[in-house]
Parts: sequence; C-alpha cells; structure tokens
Amino acid sequence: MKYLMLKHYRGGPGINFTPMDEWTPEEVDAHMQYMNDFADRLRDSGEFVDSQALSQEGTFVRYDGEGRPPVTDGPFAETKDLIAGWMVIDVESQERAYELAGELSAAPGAGGEPIHEWLEVRPFLTAPTTVTE
Repeated sequence: MKYLMLKHYRGGPGINFTPMDEWTPEEVDAHMQYMNDFADRLRDSGEFVDSQALSQEGTFVRYDGEGRPPVTDGPFAETKDLIAGWMVIDVESQERAYELAGELSAAPGAGGEPIHEWLEVRPFLTAPTTVTE
C-alpha cells in the first residue's frame, strides 16, 4: 500500500517549535541529515518511493469559467496549512505507515531536540477490484 506523508509548516503541540528560519545552519544540517538517513533506511527496506522538500512560496489557483484566466490568490502570510514537503512510502499496512510517520516526526530541530512535527498520512486512492466472469 502506498501512502503519502505530508510535512506541514507547523510544529508539534507546543513542544520545541522554533520555526526553521530561526535555526542555526548546524541545526538545519542535522535536520536534513536525519531526513536523508531516514530515506536511505527506507530505500534499504524497499519502502521508499520518493520525497521532495517544497518552498514556502505558493499560489492557490482555480478554474473561473470557460475562456477566462484562472483565478489566483496567495501566497498567504499564514503558512501553517501549506506543505513543507512530502514522502511517498510503499508499506504493508497502515500501522507501518503511522510508525514511520512517528519516526519522521522526531527529526531534530532547534537545540537538536525532536520537533514533534505533525505529518499528514494519506493512502493513495486505488481503483476498485473488477471481477469478470
């Protein structure tokens, strides 16, 4: 089963949340090393599919009718709902996806302490099985 783990620009429940732009370069390096080591471990186990970090900048776009340009808005000053990055994993169960998300949430932040970051875990939508006779 494939799952998407979304990292958000919001910290954990009041525990060690210092925005990344306030971290020292060494703290950022340690966080990125944790992320890379985590992905390497999943590559070794065959559970890693892909991952990317995303910029804080972004624009919401929607359709506004035939022949009209798309409507845009943003970026928004409040970034808590924007996605910082994502990782796709291919695991045996939802429980394993949650276990891995918990580990990823422990990435170090300011002072080298776990950031307790919220991750959104979403299964890929799969097509229903077709039975033919």
